[in-house]
Amino acid sequence: MTDRKSPTAVLTEGPRALSDEQVREIEESDLQAVLDVDIDDVIEYVHRDLKSLPDFTTLYRKYLKQRWDVYELDFSQDKIDWTEKMSAEERESFIAVSSGFHHGERQVEIELPVFMIGASEEEKLHIAAQIEDEARHTVFFDRFYREVVGLQGDDIMGILDASFPWVSETFVGPFGLLAYQADELRRNPYDERARVRYGTTYFLWIEGVLALSVMKVTLSYARWRGFLPAYYTGFTATCRDESRHVQGGMKYLQDAVRKDPTMINEIHETLRTILSLAGVASRRIYFEPLGWTEDEVTVLFFQQLRRKLNDVGIDLAPDIEQLLQFVQPQLAGG
Repeated sequence: MTDRKSPTAVLTEGPRALSDEQVREIEESDLQAVLDVDIDDVIEYVHRDLKSLPDFTTLYRKYLKQRWDVYELDFSQDKIDWTEKMSAEERESFIAVSSGFHHGERQVEIELPVFMIGASEEEKLHIAAQIEDEARHTVFFDRFYREVVGLQGDDIMGILDASFPWVSETFVGPFGLLAYQADELRRNPYDERARVRYGTTYFLWIEGVLALSVMKVTLSYARWRGFLPAYYTGFTATCRDESRHVQGGMKYLQDAVRKDPTMINEIHETLRTILSLAGVASRRIYFEPLGWTEDEVTVLFFQQLRRKLNDVGIDLAPDIEQLLQFVQPQLAGG
């Protein structure tokens, strides 16, 4: 982890062309080697296959090759960095940004099965693998908050409760939009329109925009400062997992629109809801201690949103384009 470029450099660099060697490094690195992988390359790798999306069986085969053991991580240096090198402002900003992801992972771990009920058999293989990924990511954050941040709790839920004061519940949490849409699916898991609404919020917005933005903000900070090597390793491996999740989710949305072109209306209406809620936050996050401004984070959000929609051939309605000019989204994860 030696690259010390500015966290926001990629905002002006634009899309990066990955070499075959870089792709192999991302796809085949074991957990120890992930420390030397550039997070910007992994985020670019997420987009690499969006224009020609892999099928669900291919994604499942990738999962089998890319599984990693969360208990191999050693957080001892991270603890030193957290307590002795990072300022109080950096710690507060970092934990505020990360907490939405912490809770998002656990929420999807228990709610994604309802989406799986109405899926094809091939998609069920991919979703089952994703649920296992989400469980691993939940344990990763549990270890980080317990061993590095020093939160106290007797079990996983105890640590989740301890990190909850930093969570903005707009999209994740028991009262967030995703929980409401999951309840819709519980009542009728075969309702394709409800599935598209859930998929838009979760796969496109929470995973494709919010989660990748959390990764970019926190991991570029860790790389820039040379801090938190176990966090960098585990969360970069998580980003590699997210590449499969985002690609699978965008394939689902693309297939849904191809089967029934009126489904684009469900995507658009859900995005209108999301963007109208995006400026509503129960807790304020300050990004400056991590090397970001609020405006730069907004640019990052909408870069992520536009790239995914453009790559899979889904256009935005004119009024949604206007909404993008006026919202200030809040970070979350999953």
